[in-house]
Parts: sequence; structure tokens; C-alpha cells
Amino acid sequence: MKAIVVTDQAAGTAGMTLVERPKPSPAGNDVLVQVHASGFTPDELTWPSSWTDRLGRDRTPSVPGHELAGVVATLGYGTTGLSVGQRVFGLTDWTRDGTLAEYTAVEARNLAPLPGDVDFTVGASLPISGLTAWQGLFQHGRLQAGQSVLVHGAAGGVGSVVTQLAREAGAHVIGTGRAAHRQTALDLGAQDFVDLEKDALEDVGGVDLVFDVFGGDVGRQSAGLVRAGGTLVTIAGPPEARPADGLAIDFVVESDRAQLGEIVRRVRDGRLRTNIGTVSTLDDAVAAFNPTERVSGKTIIRVRP
Repeated sequence: MKAIVVTDQAAGTAGMTLVERPKPSPAGNDVLVQVHASGFTPDELTWPSSWTDRLGRDRTPSVPGHELAGVVATLGYGTTGLSVGQRVFGLTDWTRDGTLAEYTAVEARNLAPLPGDVDFTVGASLPISGLTAWQGLFQHGRLQAGQSVLVHGAAGGVGSVVTQLAREAGAHVIGTGRAAHRQTALDLGAQDFVDLEKDALEDVGGVDLVFDVFGGDVGRQSAGLVRAGGTLVTIAGPPEARPADGLAIDFVVESDRAQLGEIVRRVRDGRLRTNIGTVSTLDDAVAAFNPTERVSGKTIIRVRP
């Protein structure tokens, strides 16, 4: 089968290579998925799990990518809950070969059914951004209707979903980003917008929840904006500053079948829009991940026509 592999961490996306590899075999409780579309986050090439296994041993050449939509091809021993030929989407394990390949082996519990009226390209764009937004807002942030949420990067891959879910939940949403992203953030549901290059972040005042994707100075300033009893949630690593009278939580997204179902249900009925940029083929994936100019939205690799 065709697959993208990486062997050199220092090379980043420039070190990606298209090769022929044997089709993987599903272990117990796995399924083998024929991948139709794959999502990829360039930051994953900086994660230790892209290069070593759970015991810290080198696992290169490794196949990157952890988001997929496809069709179940084979069931591993003891696998239940899915069937051969079923359309699925989901998030694969961080320390196993990923989804930039024609086939990948995935734990069945990491996948959810993909309705027939949702395109594979859309399905592959949902797992990381959708689950990160859902878990940050509702599991870790415990968002309630009527609360205020400061969403950093409100027009970005994760932030755009956070903005939509928070607004749907009845929150007052304040988005941040560059001036060029103002209208996009407002169109997604933000009621206010802060230009991080020009506006003073402290002018926002107090909020109940901060969803931080940047860290650094933005994360430090944001901690001071959290009201008593509020929460700073971040995916940018351990927070460098904490609210004076609130919680600071950093987390790594996990797959969850029920949450994936909630997310795709919102896509189907028009409550949630995805942020897809370039759609390319597996043959052209290396070039797609090394663009000559800035690309807005998530790059999706259409593995099968």
C-alpha cells in the first residue's frame, strides 16, 4: 500500500516521503480501515509520540496523521461494535502508525459511525478540532448557558469549532485573532472580537472561561481575566500563569465515540461548520504539507478518489 512516512524529526514536513509499505494487520480489538480521507496537524511532528513508542523506543519510519474517515475492511480478534463495510471516522492512537496511508489499524473504540450523507473529507476534518473543542468546553471548562467565554484563535481550526459550540450552548463568546479574522469569527458566532495585534486584551474584563490555543504571553495575560470560580483551559502545554481564584487545566484530546456522534450530528443539521482549506491526494501530500504560501483552513488528504 502507499503511505507517507517520516524518519527525520529535524526535517519536519520537508522530511515526508511517499513509499510502499505492507498493509497492517489488525490486533485484538482493532479494525483495519481502508482510509478514504485523512487529516494532518503539522505540530504532531514535534510530539515525542510521533517518533517513539509507549516505551520510548524509536519507531521510525513512522506514518503520521491521526484523523481519518474511511470504511472498515477487517475486524481484529474479539472486535465488537463495528462491522466490515461500515463507514467510520475518528482519532487514532498517538504512538501507532497513523492515517496518511491507504490502510491503517485502529482500536475500534476510537472510531464512530460516519453517516452516509457526510462526505469522507468532512469526516476527516472533525476529530481533533471537534473533540478538542468539546472536551475543553464541556468536560474541562464545564461551560454553562449564560457564561462568558474568551476564545483565542476564534477563526482557526480548533477555535472556530469552540466558537460555534460555545455560542450554541448559550454562552457570550469573545473571539481573538488577527484583524483579518474578525469577520470570520463574528460569522461563526462570536459577539465580540479582540485584535491581538492592536487591541488591549485586558480591556475584555472578567470572563468565566478562557479557551487558550496560544500559550506564551497570551496565556499569561488571559489568566488574569478569569473571574472567581472560572477556568483557564489550554492546549498549549502547562500554563505559565494561573487564575488567582480559579482553575487552570491543560489537556491532550482523547477519542470518544459518543462525543464524535454529537459533533457529526451538528454538522449534519447545519449547526456546525468545518474549516477545510486545501484538499489534496496522497500522491501530492508532501507538496500539500509544504505550501509555498500560507493556507487557511485544515489540509485534508483524499486517499481514495
